[in-house]
Amino acid sequence: MLNLNKNIFYWNRLTKEEKNNILLRPRFNINNSIKSSVSKIIDKVKQYGDVALHTYNLKFDKIKLDSFYVTQEKIDLSANLVSETFKKSVSIAKKNIISFHTKQIAYGLEVETYPGVRCQQIIRPIHAVGLYIPKGKYPLVSTALMLSIPAKLAGCTNICLCSPPPVSNEILYIAKVSGIKQVIQLGGAQGIAALALGTQSIQRVDKIFGPGNIFVTEAKLQISQSVPRVSIDMPAGPSEMLIIADKDSNPNFVAADFLAQLEHDNNSQVILLSTSIGLLKNVIAAINRQILFLTKKDIILCSLKNSRIIITQSLLDCFNISNLYSPEHLTLHIKNSVNFLSYIKNAGSVFLGKWTPGSAGDYITGANHVLPTYGYSNTYSSLQISDFQKIITVQKMTKQSLINLSDSIIELSQIEGMDAHGKSIIIRTNALKDMSIARETI
Repeated sequence: MLNLNKNIFYWNRLTKEEKNNILLRPRFNINNSIKSSVSKIIDKVKQYGDVALHTYNLKFDKIKLDSFYVTQEKIDLSANLVSETFKKSVSIAKKNIISFHTKQIAYGLEVETYPGVRCQQIIRPIHAVGLYIPKGKYPLVSTALMLSIPAKLAGCTNICLCSPPPVSNEILYIAKVSGIKQVIQLGGAQGIAALALGTQSIQRVDKIFGPGNIFVTEAKLQISQSVPRVSIDMPAGPSEMLIIADKDSNPNFVAADFLAQLEHDNNSQVILLSTSIGLLKNVIAAINRQILFLTKKDIILCSLKNSRIIITQSLLDCFNISNLYSPEHLTLHIKNSVNFLSYIKNAGSVFLGKWTPGSAGDYITGANHVLPTYGYSNTYSSLQISDFQKIITVQKMTKQSLINLSDSIIELSQIEGMDAHGKSIIIRTNALKDMSIARETI
């Protein structure tokens, strides 16, 4: 039986320093050796292009490829190599993701800010995007769906899906049903480098999306800081969940969500908050029962070390702690949970009530599961259509509006010491005066 008592803390008995310490994330330090290795990989790809990529495919993935690109024939053939139940599940998930994300599509705006002055926003898709899909023991099909569908809806014309070789039939099927024609077989830092820099056979992209291991994370960070005109989706860290439960919560449901979150990774973390010690004891008992039958028990046992169970005096305390922690996933196992939305300031994605497990959001509700981790939900949002687009502002003035506003523009430019700015206005207003005089003398 797991002894989780050492993971239990009474919030009101802790010092300020102790409170800060128990809400710390698992250390996700990227040591100098990893930074150096990733930097060398990026430099090699920049210098040698395809030759370097073939070398890294052989070194890291033990595979030699004639081409990095998966043929369209193989992508189409994937439909015959996956199960009908898988295809049905993908169809439902795709429909829900499209339904939710379609409502995010913006069509710009136009405003008259002053008589004769019109300001617009026009929205354009990012031309070339790279979608990185990590590969472990199992294909990460949910991430492939969550990235490819918004990219297509946003109107990106050049979408490249990148995944370590050999790319599974399930991932190829996602590419097929999402209408993605370019699938390249590359993983790790070298895959990120190829997307960002381009090679003899691979076209560079403007923005890179998707999670990955510590090497992928570091490569994205280095690329975003050193390669001009290439950006990344958001900072990444281990997956996490904060659960708020009350005395009426179902302990089996809470335990199931707790364990489901922990099986992601050795560095995953769950913070469980409740006002009820009785409920927490029942949850611990349920965790001990359920963990016996899980295939990723070893991972869960490791990530349990990062997790905390906290007893509070009120639900308000729970929400204050949650906002301080800024979780990626926030699950509310409390009565009338919808009434507490106003208490939430920071969270990547919120799951309301006992019938809304986090795993449903991971796969099929339609909301995006690419979320800010490591406390970044205090400034970042879940992945949206707008992440695949850019907004261009447009302004137009009439002659009269320029005359009306000219004195104010000149005044402000003089305050900032920008003589040329003021001159660009004076030249025009003088020209308009000359035109007026010329008309009067004719």
